[in-house]
Amino acid sequence: MEATADTRDTASLTLKFKFNPRLGIDNPVLSLAEDQDQSDPWNLQRPRFCLLSKEEKTSFGFHLQQQLGKADYVVCRVDPGTSAQRHGLRVGDRILAVNNNNVEHEDYAMVVRYIRASGPRVLLTVLAQQVHDVVRAQQGSDVLCCPSLGSEVRPRLCHVVKDEGGFGFSITHGNRGPFWLVLSAGGAAERAGVPPGARLLEVNGVCVEKFTSSQLSRKLLQSGDQVTLLVAGPEVEEQCHQLGMPLAAPLAEGWALPAKPRCLNIEKGPQGFGFLLREEKGLDGRLGQFLWEVDPGLPADKAGMKAGDRLVAVAGESVDGLGHEETVSRIRAQGSFVSLIVVDPEADRFFSMVRLSPLLFLENTEMAASPLAETKDLPVEDAIEPSGTVDSRQCFLYPGPGGGYGFRLCCVASEPRLFISQVTPGGSAARAGLQMGDAVLEVNGYPVGGDTDLNRLQQLAEAEPPLCLKLAARNPQGLEAWISSESGKGWTLASELL
Repeated sequence: MEATADTRDTASLTLKFKFNPRLGIDNPVLSLAEDQDQSDPWNLQRPRFCLLSKEEKTSFGFHLQQQLGKADYVVCRVDPGTSAQRHGLRVGDRILAVNNNNVEHEDYAMVVRYIRASGPRVLLTVLAQQVHDVVRAQQGSDVLCCPSLGSEVRPRLCHVVKDEGGFGFSITHGNRGPFWLVLSAGGAAERAGVPPGARLLEVNGVCVEKFTSSQLSRKLLQSGDQVTLLVAGPEVEEQCHQLGMPLAAPLAEGWALPAKPRCLNIEKGPQGFGFLLREEKGLDGRLGQFLWEVDPGLPADKAGMKAGDRLVAVAGESVDGLGHEETVSRIRAQGSFVSLIVVDPEADRFFSMVRLSPLLFLENTEMAASPLAETKDLPVEDAIEPSGTVDSRQCFLYPGPGGGYGFRLCCVASEPRLFISQVTPGGSAARAGLQMGDAVLEVNGYPVGGDTDLNRLQQLAEAEPPLCLKLAARNPQGLEAWISSESGKGWTLASELL
């Protein structure tokens, strides 16, 4: 079968589908009309893989955006000179998978969560949005365009401790990589989970694929009595080759790792949780949130918290890059029961060395669901309640990493009030519980209403955080009618920097 779609200018592309029995779906193969430039960036034969690294420990260098009322999300901006640009990410790309997690049917907030949880490195599987749309139109919305490795077919991160027989492996001969390992039967490497015939990818977080044999020998010698290897067995290597997928560290599963993250579920007692959160520089020189003054016998101590633990996530969501105030706000938003993921100094040092997030190596950890808001139920006087709204609440917002709060306002002529018109999924406003259609009653204790208050509202928003909003949510019928009346405006959500 064939499907034809127009591209930019007068060029056209044709999608042909070939059935792949291993994947169980028709694979799209893109061919270009004769009048189109063969160097056109939309000439995509299949999903592409972009292995990105955070530079200067800030971001990957791209912005993700979701259109209002649609499940799809696309890359809307790629910053020049960043990892995203150098590794082939393009404006208009649709993200199909984050590492080995297929996200084609996930919502926007979950995709952002996966990317942030990946830490300093992430593997994105992408396809141009227009190609993705054609495939869905031809084969249905349930079709999966994304190839993936089998659940048991993944690279391995193995920590090998030297014994009387050494590390228990030798290296295939050659002046330069790639290198393959020859295992000693029953040796340290075999016990650490290194598969037979494994290809050696990284040593202690450093890629050795282009090392010379002498450079590799020096690297192993510098490791001392312990070394962490990223390896891929023959089956993994073959599958990745067939898919065109890189043998990437974020795909790895951990084997015999010396440290792992811990999940602490803590219920607040009469004397509180019993710990102090402090912002300071970690072992890697970056600012982080650390747990101190763990009071003996109080809930945090009983849950296993240790002084000096680094906080990695709150309710399963990474706090990497967040400031102290927003991290505290996330903890408070959980109320009397908090779920924290932490690492001790040894684990912190290990995961910094291998340049991977500890969140990638959680082992069957059950985490409490993340609440959306820190709210306080308040009575709403009939005199100020907007039509179509119900109970009011207070939400406390802190600026996100980019300095914004992640929402937009509008004023509806028929109602002299300000309303939330857009909420950026995964942003500060979304985490505080703001929802599209909420009416703004007060800001930092001052009542607001109508377009005459926009300048005043701007002044209040520039005050010191947190920003305290008193909101009234519309009932479902009122919200549905409001969305319908405003749907012609074609709003899009603000983008998220990742």
